[in-house]
Amino acid sequence: MTTHPATQPLIDEADRLLRQGKYGEAVALLEAFHSRHPDQEPVLLRLAWASWDSGNKKQSLEYWEMLLERELKRRVFTGFAYDELVRIYKQEALFEKLVAVCEKAVAVQPDDVCLLTELGNAQLQAGRPLEACRIFEKLTRIEEDHPDYWRRLGEALFAAGRAPDGEAAFLRAGSLDPEQMDRYYFRIADLYMRDKRHDEAMRFLKRCISFNPSQPLYSCSLGDELISLGRIDEAEAVYETAAAQSPSGAYYNRLGNALMKEKIFDRAACAFQKAVSREALRPFYINLARAYHEMGQLDQAAEALRQADAVSGTV
Repeated sequence: MTTHPATQPLIDEADRLLRQGKYGEAVALLEAFHSRHPDQEPVLLRLAWASWDSGNKKQSLEYWEMLLERELKRRVFTGFAYDELVRIYKQEALFEKLVAVCEKAVAVQPDDVCLLTELGNAQLQAGRPLEACRIFEKLTRIEEDHPDYWRRLGEALFAAGRAPDGEAAFLRAGSLDPEQMDRYYFRIADLYMRDKRHDEAMRFLKRCISFNPSQPLYSCSLGDELISLGRIDEAEAVYETAAAQSPSGAYYNRLGNALMKEKIFDRAACAFQKAVSREALRPFYINLARAYHEMGQLDQAAEALRQADAVSGTV
């Protein structure tokens, strides 16, 4: 493509108008030039940006899509418009459009692992887990020793309702990245936790703790699951294990919040008392006041709030 001699002066003038906030004038100037010289991609690029800045997102996306179509026809796929469209479609939660633009790019370069990964992610965001599974399965065939592709496949399989296969994919990822095995265990546990499948979640949380007992998050998460099942004594014992690893009151505060959700207010108050005994922090006192209030112990609630105010007033 030959650059028209008037292109750069026009862009400079459009940029000057944009800096002054004169978006309408800048767009009109660029559109007039584009209608006469549609091959000038620098002008088309400025039109995409200027239209977006002027608030005309629909028109901006049309210009970006025009740029993408030109990119796709080139021998070397630069991907600038593709990258921008992917960013915008994610930002605007336009997931069907995101899938479409990713599919166009993959059609041009079907074995590009970066483009395939983006397409698989887009399929998941668009609520198409089975299609995502197929993409990530292809990636594991292209690079079978890449743990991230197995992890992504595990995510897609869980989303597709194929939990046992998802477990297997995560475990394969862990076998390829053995020093981080607990992270894969925890992701499996987290997916089960989100689905309120407490027994399955606990099975993997216990594996996390066995592999890396120094990570308090795993004990706290196991405690939360036990609370959900009404096994409060066991939950508190697990939380004590986490709290023993740090002088912070945060773990007791988390325990208190988990108990509050289950409306076990007396034991929540005990947990918040332990939190403030370790760290006299305003949020901990406010939580303690909430627990007392729920139990109808209004004097104790008022005293906890007084202490919260006293803490906030210290320097």
